[in-house]
Amino acid sequence: MEKCITDITEIPASNGKLYVSAIFDCFDLSVLGLAMGTNMKADLCIQTLRNALTAYPALEGAVIHSDRGTQYTSECYRKTILEHHIHQSMNSAGGRCHDNARCESMWARMKTELLYDRHDTKQMTVEELKVHIWRYFLSYWNNRRICSANGGLPPMIKRRQYYEALELEA
Repeated sequence: MEKCITDITEIPASNGKLYVSAIFDCFDLSVLGLAMGTNMKADLCIQTLRNALTAYPALEGAVIHSDRGTQYTSECYRKTILEHHIHQSMNSAGGRCHDNARCESMWARMKTELLYDRHDTKQMTVEELKVHIWRYFLSYWNNRRICSANGGLPPMIKRRQYYEALELEA
């Protein structure tokens, strides 16, 4: 993992709002880390980062790009990424929506495929939404959903092929 992107999205529920934070690998668009909560404070982003580092220790030393949200500019978030030798990237001036367009596009796909075409999220609880979203990203998105940017392969298949090719070269 060399370059990653991260962002938060909001989903209305019957009992409040669910905030979903994810880290996506720019190489194969896999979800490396995911966290959800009922607020969008820096702790949510830190938990996302910790979840990603647990699953993918190679994230240490990577570049992670985000928007300029207060979560990502907070002292506690910056301290956490520095502890793991992660290089922070964000646009130098606010209001550049295209900097995080890739994340926004992935959120839109998830909401269309999983939620808005199938469920009225305002009739679902935060806990029900969490179950659907965990399954979607960690089972379907990473392992079964075809991705045109990966030549029609799911992210984990592309990743496996990449590592197999490296072994053959060695």
